[in-house]
Amino acid sequence: MKDRRRTILEAAARVIARRGVRGLRVEELAVEAGVSKALVYYHFEDRAGLLRSTLEFIGARAERYTRRDPPTPQGPGAAVRDPGPAARGPGPVVPAAGSAAHDPGTAAHDRGPAPHDRGPAPHAPGSALGELERRLLLELQDVPEIRENSTAWGELRAGAVFEPELREDLARVGVAWVREVADLLGQGSPAVPDKELVAAAERLTALLEGLSTRWLVGILPVGHARELMREAIAAEARRLDLPDRHAVCAAG
Repeated sequence: MKDRRRTILEAAARVIARRGVRGLRVEELAVEAGVSKALVYYHFEDRAGLLRSTLEFIGARAERYTRRDPPTPQGPGAAVRDPGPAARGPGPVVPAAGSAAHDPGTAAHDRGPAPHDRGPAPHAPGSALGELERRLLLELQDVPEIRENSTAWGELRAGAVFEPELREDLARVGVAWVREVADLLGQGSPAVPDKELVAAAERLTALLEGLSTRWLVGILPVGHARELMREAIAAEARRLDLPDRHAVCAAG
């Protein structure tokens, strides 16, 4: 039964990403999941419960792929991570051969800035800032799972404008995300007041959501979005006067 429940939630995320929250209908969801309507209602009492569970599912999926390496890009021209030495920290997105960004005739903006114009270097791996940068940049990867997750998250946020019952759950998830980012910033310098750490975390998470939306609709190339995110993390580190030498405690 747990597998069926997960199948329904995966289908709900796909439908929301494709049609938005207001376009989610139990009949279509059942077809998408390959189950009966009765089974959908067996696992979820009503539409509000389904939306709440889908939001939690999307959050848990994001938690998984930002705590490990991202899913493997699929299809020709998919963006992949730079497989360079681990000491370099999170690598830039490198377009595969045959993609538009790999074409020498592509506009300079799509190729990214020249080497001498590039933003700050990645933070040291194992440092608090290095871990923060790694997690936030993993939200900007041109792979199907992350693209679908980010799109569905954006649709849920937009849907909360018209469906107030979503707002409390979104606020709870948002606060937890801000807290996670603030805690990572605080590991870099415990002396910084919590209020300042939370404000910096709010700016970074809001920027990431905006960059993700612009990437998803094609306004920004994913590589440029990642560079802007990296620059923002560096700017907040300077604002808070954070050193980059404090190692993040290893889990477990």
